[in-house]
Amino acid sequence: MSPEFETAFVGLRDLLLRAAPGMIVARDAVGDLMLQTPEVDPKTGEPTFFAAVTAKKAYVAFHLMPLYYRPEFLVELSPQLSKRRQGKTCFNFKRPDTALFAELETLVARVASAPKD
Repeated sequence: MSPEFETAFVGLRDLLLRAAPGMIVARDAVGDLMLQTPEVDPKTGEPTFFAAVTAKKAYVAFHLMPLYYRPEFLVELSPQLSKRRQGKTCFNFKRPDTALFAELETLVARVASAPKD
C-alpha cells in the first residue's frame, strides 16, 4: 500500500470508528475494516453490514451501506464529496482530504444515530 493510501485508510478508519461507536467491528486488519450494526437481520440471523474501509489497488474505498436504502442522507452532500461517490454507497479516495473526511464523519454520525425504520 502506498504511503498516501495508507494515510487515507488510517484517516477513514479512525473517522468511521469515532462516528459510529455503537457498531460491531467485524474485521479490522491492515487495509480492511468492516463494521456491522448491533441489529440482527431477520432473514440471515446475522448483524447487518453498516460500513467498511478497504484499500484497493487504485484507491481506498469507503462504503456506507445505509445510503443504499436511506438516500435522503445524500441530499446535503457537497459537490466535492459527491464527486468521490462511486455507485450508491461508496466513496473513493487516493489521498487524505481533511475537509472531505470531516464531512464524511458528520454524515456517518448522522446515519449511525438516525432512528431505524
